[in-house]
Formats: sequence, structure tokens, C-alpha cells
Amino acid sequence: MERRQFLKTSAIAAAGFSILPSGRLFASAPAKVRLGYIGVGARGMSHIAEGLLRDDVEIVAICDTQESSLKICREYIAKKGHAPVKEYTGGLDAYKKLLDHKDIDAVIIATPWQFHHPQAIDAMKAGKYVGCEVIAGLTVEDHWDIVNTSEKTGIPYMTLENVCYRRDVMAALNMVRQDLFGEIIHLEGGYQHNLRGVLFNNGKQYYGGGVEYGPKALSEAQWRTQFNIDVDGDIYPTHGAGPCMHYANINAGNRFTNLVSFSTKAKGLAAYVEELSPGHPNAKIHYKNGDVTTTMINCANGETVLLSHDTHLPRPYSLGFRVQGTKGLWMDVNKSVYIDHKSKEDDSWDPAKEWFDKYDHPLWKKYEKFAEGAGHGGMDWFVFNAFVESVKQKRQTPIDVYDSVTMSVITPLSTKSLKEGNASVAFPDFTKGKWKERKNTFALDDSGF
Repeated sequence: MERRQFLKTSAIAAAGFSILPSGRLFASAPAKVRLGYIGVGARGMSHIAEGLLRDDVEIVAICDTQESSLKICREYIAKKGHAPVKEYTGGLDAYKKLLDHKDIDAVIIATPWQFHHPQAIDAMKAGKYVGCEVIAGLTVEDHWDIVNTSEKTGIPYMTLENVCYRRDVMAALNMVRQDLFGEIIHLEGGYQHNLRGVLFNNGKQYYGGGVEYGPKALSEAQWRTQFNIDVDGDIYPTHGAGPCMHYANINAGNRFTNLVSFSTKAKGLAAYVEELSPGHPNAKIHYKNGDVTTTMINCANGETVLLSHDTHLPRPYSLGFRVQGTKGLWMDVNKSVYIDHKSKEDDSWDPAKEWFDKYDHPLWKKYEKFAEGAGHGGMDWFVFNAFVESVKQKRQTPIDVYDSVTMSVITPLSTKSLKEGNASVAFPDFTKGKWKERKNTFALDDSGF
């Protein structure tokens, strides 16, 4: 089965209908979803690739401020045998002309983090579904703006957090829902990934090869490095927080109540630059973002969640998931599961694969052929498909605006905690009390439950 085959029956959306008015929910659905792309750099191009593989997607327009990115995208679209699409470029407000298109149903936003908030606000006001890369805004107020605009316009906003669809993450969710781990007590996750080659390059290639950032660099090093210079806090919390929220039913019978963050000294990035280019000015920069930032979050129902941001030091990739309950636990780092009275031996680990093969999530079992070859081990297909199907069916997105801002707002809250000497910071209730009645329906549609 080819991935480009039209998915006529999939129904992955449905995280509750608290935003979309009933008239929009039950209006006739389009045969194709007409997409506009704001930002077609490295991450935006991955979404372009997903869109070109689908018969139910039409790419109408693209926007980027850099001709180099537009050129790569233009050539890729032509290589795939598709007609040229409308392009917008120039100043930072060029995207507004894309939003004027009446024939665009939804936008994919994959620009630097500082632009997500205004672009998403304008897109929702223009009546476009928003699928936005991680980090909804830079301040707590930004996140409230996203919620209030989505509620006022009735337009869904979805953070495109692909790790929520990672195969082992979803298998663990399946096990949580079947009570294999018992009552959930403690959760862990994070972003533990050597990003030094992402934050610095030689200006000729996207990753590595040099120690430049900003205007002298390419891709993410042009903008992402600056956040590590200016901000001390967990600046990328969603990979860990998103899945943990689903395990703990956050915003659906449970909520985050407060957090505390701790940050180590910052030595890794300067040491990396000095090693590659002794005496380089970038080795003398004071990088504010600690090499390891740890955030502990309390939940209304008594669980704790531990998040880690660790991207400046040499280390193998791991998101460090831990799902622990009264009957057992899964630990991502050692790829192991232990279930009391069901594992092979008492107090001895089983390989996680044995459990995850047995409890593979029904969505993965059903759609794995479509995800073959997609980015990040296939999970990019699932998150893109979830968004497209929601737009096509005029439904709420499975990661809705409340979940999106909850996992993202950890960044400014973490920063505030650190500035105030590791103070406990109250967590906003973006649902305004609706969390008490909402149900966790993430990935339940068409899953066999």
C-alpha cells in the first residue's frame, strides 16, 4: 500500500468540541484540504514533503523571507511533478498576503519561535485552521492570546507535536488505558539530544561543520542559538510534556497546578566552540541557558511530572520517558518494562519491545504502511495526517488549543521560576475550569477501544 493513497475513512481527530460551533462541525467537508505554508525551511520542507504525498491535500501557497528556502521548496515541488504554487516573500509581514487567500483552508506554521504567536493569531482571524510547530508563544500572555482567539473565532489551533505519535509512546498510552501500569503516580520525559551541530554550522550546510550562528549560519542556527544565549529555562518542553499530558489526562479530569525549575551552569556550548575553533569569539559568549534544566510539575490528582532539557552536552539521543504506576513502569532510557506479577521475573526488567509489540497502539497497526519512510520514524505522518483529517472533516484537532498552550507555556513559567530563585510558579488553567468535565479522547477514534 503506497503512502500517497487517499485515506477516505481515517478519523484520527476528536479531542472534544468545546471550540468549534456546531454549524462548522457538521458542514460539508471538502474533498481536498487546501494548505498554505508559512515557513519552508528545514522543518517546513518536511511538511511540504508530507503534503505532496497525499491525494487529499493541495498546496496552494508558500511563504518565506529567504529566497534560498523558497528555491529549495520550488525545486522540490517541481521534482515531484507538481505545478508551481503561489509564493510570498519580502518583509516579515509577507505571510499576511498568503492569509488573504480565500481558497486556503489551513496553514502550517514552521517559522522561528518568535513569529508563531502573531502568525497564528492572524491565521485564526482569517478563518484558517492552524497547525503550528512547537512553542506557541514566548510569554504567558501570548498563550492566553492563542486561546482567546481560538475561542472567539471558533478556529482550532494544533501544536504539531509529533512525539505524541511516536510508536512506543502510543504503545505505552495503550497500556496506561488498559491499566497495565495501574494508577499513574509519576511521569518523566524531556528533550535530551546533542544539538550542538544544530546550533552551530559553517554557513554552507544546515548542520555542523563550523561554529557560526546568526547571520553567518544557515537554518536553525540563524535564530535558535540566540534563545540559548538569552534565556535560562526549559526552552523546548513539548516533546516530553505532550505524551505525559496524555498519560495523566491533563486538561481532561486533571491539570498541572504548579512547577519549579532548576538549571545547571552553562559550559557545554562554549566548550564545543572552543574545541572546534580555539579562540573563536563564540567560545567567549555567556550562554544563559543552563546545560541541563530540570522542571518538576505537580498535578491536581497528585501525580508528579519531571521534565529535562539537555541539549548542550555530548550524549546519545533520548527523550527519557518514564511511566510509573502502582503496578509497574516503563523506562525509555533502558528500553525496559516491569509489570508486577506479570514480568518474567520479580524485580527484573523485561525488554520493552516484548510489551510494546503486544500492546502496539491500534492506530499504528492500522496505518503503519502509510507512515513508512516518513520523518522521525513515521510519527511525522501521523501528526500531519491528524491535522489534515481534522480540517477535511471540519472537526476539532486531537491536540487542541488547550493542550497546545499547556505544553508550550512551560517555557515562560520555567524561566520565571529560575529568575525567582527556583520559586514555585502557578500553572494557568487555560480551560477555565472545563478540565473537570472534559474527557481524554486523544487517539481514541478508529482505535478499536
